[in-house]
Amino acid sequence: MSNILTTSVLSNAVGTRYVIPYIKGARGERLYDQFFMPVGVMGLEGRKGLGTTYTFNFVSGMTPGTTAISEIADIVPQILRDATSTISTTSRAEALKWSQLLDLQAYTDVIAARAEVLGRNMMETVEGQAYRAALAGTFVEIPGGARASLDAGTAGHLFTEAAMYKAAAKLADMRCPPFVDGSGSGWLALYHTDAGYDLIHSGNLVNVAIYQDKAMIFNGEVGRIGKFRCIESPYAKVLYGAGAANASSGETTLNDAAANALDTTMVITTATNTEDGRHLAVGTIETGTTYYDTNESVTWASGTTTVGFIGSGENGGFRFDHANGEAVDNSDNVYPVVYGSPSSGVKAFADSVGQFGTMVGPRPDGLADQWQYLAWKWFGGYGRYAENRILRGEYASSLDA
Repeated sequence: MSNILTTSVLSNAVGTRYVIPYIKGARGERLYDQFFMPVGVMGLEGRKGLGTTYTFNFVSGMTPGTTAISEIADIVPQILRDATSTISTTSRAEALKWSQLLDLQAYTDVIAARAEVLGRNMMETVEGQAYRAALAGTFVEIPGGARASLDAGTAGHLFTEAAMYKAAAKLADMRCPPFVDGSGSGWLALYHTDAGYDLIHSGNLVNVAIYQDKAMIFNGEVGRIGKFRCIESPYAKVLYGAGAANASSGETTLNDAAANALDTTMVITTATNTEDGRHLAVGTIETGTTYYDTNESVTWASGTTTVGFIGSGENGGFRFDHANGEAVDNSDNVYPVVYGSPSSGVKAFADSVGQFGTMVGPRPDGLADQWQYLAWKWFGGYGRYAENRILRGEYASSLDA
């Protein structure tokens, strides 16, 4: 029997060719995902009709006995209490579109490059779901008690070894379940590199290269302090400009029709003190647990109301588009630290698309097939199912002082 190569088979073969660069991008810097364990996801497949939420049951422990056994009456059985917690799932997808002419003129495999970019976009999008769950909740430790008061120039507001031991005491008091590996039991502490600047000055961080063995090493792990494996990354969440006002306060707004990704200048309403301080936060200041993925930080370089700046975009400009009226602020940043373990939360994803989602395409479009599309899709969710299993700390960094 002969094999017939159909356009459908060819399309699948082309898609498979670019799965590897897509997965390379999708694996990326997965950080907050490490605090969530997977659960059964049959209900997400559409075959069982179980809906889009998952409910988890908790059973209380028993009360310690305090009386001797009676010789004339039976013991009274205890009743275990139970509680439930529910997480919701959602769907996400993004796509790229380009002309066939670009493929014909390019010297390199631009589809492979786009597949990797698409994978990174998937990773960042799904990580957004993970960090929102990890940073939610009411189990919080903030030196001084208020996020807006965190001051880069106040020693007690910084992320230090003492702060970690205080967090460990809280987790132990609340019976937060640790993970167990070859070196014993413990928790994870995930934080931004700016916060790590103050922690490393304690001098007691045991470098990962020293204690490395066959035990599992987490993504971004740099060392250990006490019972914490320390995960440090420049991709950890930062609450830009959410702390105390700079001594030379510069608080203004964007005053232009649009500020686009890759722009290297921006127009602001007032120029008072915007050249002071380490950075300018651009975006909606995050005062609560509503978080914004497109907030970013830039460094002032020149200008007054038309500011030249250096940003983290591919060309040294903005990474993201920004709307007219968004805040531009030189207040201190706030660095949230997640304390917990790989069983601090749960994640669910449809088996049919997997935890890295599914790449769709490339496929042609248009009457003359003059366009190409490449997309990804993902179905799942992240959730905290018990407040005592994950602690959020919030700190300033002396780098902003």
